[in-house]
Amino acid sequence: MVVAPDLPEVDTLRDVRLQVPLRVYTDDHKLISVFGEKRRIPVPIEQIPDNLKYAFLAGEDARFYKHPGIDYQGISRAVWNLITTGEKTIGGSTITQLVARNFFLSFEKTFSRKTREIFLALKIERELSKDEILDLFFNKILLGHRAYGVGAAADVYYGKTVDELTLAQSAMIAALPKAPSRINPITSPERALERRNYVLRRMRELEYISEEDFQQALAERDNAFYHGATTEVSAPYLAEMVRQEALALLGDDAYTGGYIVHTTINSRFQEAANESVMAGLEEYDRRHGYRGAEAQVDIAGLLTTQQWDEVLSPYRPIAGLVPGLVIEADEELALVYLKNGQTVALTLESMRWARPFISRNRQGREPKTVLDVITAGDIVRSRLTNDGSWQLGQLPEAESTLVSLDPNNGAIRALVGGYDFSRSKYNRALQARRQPGSSFKPFLYSAALAQGYTTASLVNDAPIVFQDQELERTWKPQNFSEKFFGPTRLREAMVNSRNLVSIRLLRDVGVSYAREYISNFGFELSELPANLSMALGSANLPPLAMARGYAVFANGGFLVDPFYIQSITDSEGNIVYQANPTIICEDCEMGDDGELPPVVNDRQAPEFRPLAIDKPGPQQALKDKGASPSSAPELPPRYAPRVISEQNAYLVRSMMMDVIRRGTGVKAMQLGRSDLAGKTGTTNEQKDAWFSGYNNALVTTVWVGFDSHAPLGSLEVGGRAALPVWISFMKVALDGVPDEPPLMPNGLAQARINPETGLLARPDDPDAIMELFEAGNLPRMEDSAPGANPDDPEEEDPYDIY
Repeated sequence: MVVAPDLPEVDTLRDVRLQVPLRVYTDDHKLISVFGEKRRIPVPIEQIPDNLKYAFLAGEDARFYKHPGIDYQGISRAVWNLITTGEKTIGGSTITQLVARNFFLSFEKTFSRKTREIFLALKIERELSKDEILDLFFNKILLGHRAYGVGAAADVYYGKTVDELTLAQSAMIAALPKAPSRINPITSPERALERRNYVLRRMRELEYISEEDFQQALAERDNAFYHGATTEVSAPYLAEMVRQEALALLGDDAYTGGYIVHTTINSRFQEAANESVMAGLEEYDRRHGYRGAEAQVDIAGLLTTQQWDEVLSPYRPIAGLVPGLVIEADEELALVYLKNGQTVALTLESMRWARPFISRNRQGREPKTVLDVITAGDIVRSRLTNDGSWQLGQLPEAESTLVSLDPNNGAIRALVGGYDFSRSKYNRALQARRQPGSSFKPFLYSAALAQGYTTASLVNDAPIVFQDQELERTWKPQNFSEKFFGPTRLREAMVNSRNLVSIRLLRDVGVSYAREYISNFGFELSELPANLSMALGSANLPPLAMARGYAVFANGGFLVDPFYIQSITDSEGNIVYQANPTIICEDCEMGDDGELPPVVNDRQAPEFRPLAIDKPGPQQALKDKGASPSSAPELPPRYAPRVISEQNAYLVRSMMMDVIRRGTGVKAMQLGRSDLAGKTGTTNEQKDAWFSGYNNALVTTVWVGFDSHAPLGSLEVGGRAALPVWISFMKVALDGVPDEPPLMPNGLAQARINPETGLLARPDDPDAIMELFEAGNLPRMEDSAPGANPDDPEEEDPYDIY
């Protein structure tokens, strides 16, 4: 009577919020990651299989459906134990008492706590049904290795859902509540097996299972081992971005509130991005030779697999490259004991690539025997190839990043921040600021077109010298080929990436104007150098910002905001966050007067913060905690601002399409598409290699380089180091996407020009080629051909009709 009034309200159990970790999914609902200290996968009571339910009843509380919350027989046993041994025990607890203890009480062994537990169990039984009590029990109880509830335990120990468990596995999980940290199939498998068999015997005694099922389960070998969160797609860099944003948006509750984040990532694209970056870096690494074993040990006396395992203990698999110890080697074959317990054979063919590394520009001779490459005692890495054989490998020293987004709304569809997240958590897609080199030129060309240049304008590709007053030195920029080609049309300068044309172009347009104009592509004005080096891509920019800038060309002139969280729902399915991306409104392009709206400047453009979700406001909705369930909130549309004209975007795109058709990006023609545009980029001494390219559906940027800014090698330009990664990814990402070159917008005209002068060609010029121009900005007609009669009447310009 003294205890009862002090008991908590049982009604709180009806609204209990289990501590469920944050789960991150792709847009097609494949699990990317789980964040939170406690592993919990809630399972409603109606989805608990009978075998699992009966296993717990047999092991914990066989009279559960008969007693009123306490088991007088169990209490009698506990009292008798106290009288005969003098020891206090927890014995006699029912499942209802365990629920009371787990939700309301401590685990101390005192009479006062036990008394409160008994009264509370009786109260729970009066106010909740038996199934409601079991539901709480199955989802709350600790079952070892941070697994809370049967759903998490099935996942942690067996990598299964509860409906996939065998009878023996169900009995093992039911054996855990007594001492989950000490007696479980991972920490103490023998003791756990004894407890499992006890549960099985009790199930047979209570006739929950047949004799045949009992004998079969008793004979089943337990194969439990620790399973991390069963992720379906590897996107660790993106997952970390989501974790940071969820924490900022939801606070510490993010890890325990059972929130589900749906990202914009496409699982197929992400897997292709992972494979492309990994393969591209390893291919680059092999081109530059073998740097030798990671370590060398004296193998004499190391005769057992246990000793070999000890040698390999400091090493771990990285990106599929498995560490191993060479235990035998001769001229034709090497036997390698791998960390996963396999022993594999490496032949000379599997290491034919392994010419000795001398420098980034020099390698030794091709190996003639296995012993030219490895010897017994070497710690090496191997990769399983698609044909089932093993190949010698090594960890690349260079790094790479790939980011791909939808140009029509900014949704990030794939993101890889480096070779391997466990090796380096530095997210190069967002955090690395590297010089884009020639891949920056399309922005400058767009500025020139806006200033009256045309794709046929001639700019002299000739030596140029500048006196740098600040550095007190002379700057003599050159083309990559170190050759000069004289007057060059703008289109050809883009196709062949002529540096000196870009410098003269920027000088004529004006650095100040160009910086203001280019900042409209989403770059901060402060990021853009206030000197002519900007023409060669000397700004330090993150790859995601480059992809965003290229999206302007891909979508016809609009600046979209990249985003990667589509929605966040709570444990009840309520939407607490809904993305409201900027979208393109073609119908909104023309003003009432029929004119294009003015280009916005950088102060009008939306702020881009790649590592932060904007605070709740016009871009998304954050519902108050406790709000009633609802569908996605209605949010006002956010229209992307137009930052360049549709005609300008198309003209730059047409030049970049030629980069792929016949220029530095010609390797991309192997994709067999006619709708691709892009630009390579390489910086001084080949410290950075880039390729950014797109079609109407996707923009993808790839960067390759060293974090230390070391040179990649004299031949490692964007078209060699970065473009193959882009091609490999886009081959998968564009599979099934219609090949649809963009339609030419109104306001453009085609005209025949003289390719040497860039002027409109005479009608009888046999060497004339077609070119695109903005209407009203065609070049003049070239002068009359030699020998023409000046007294002939002036011929009407046939291009006046355009």
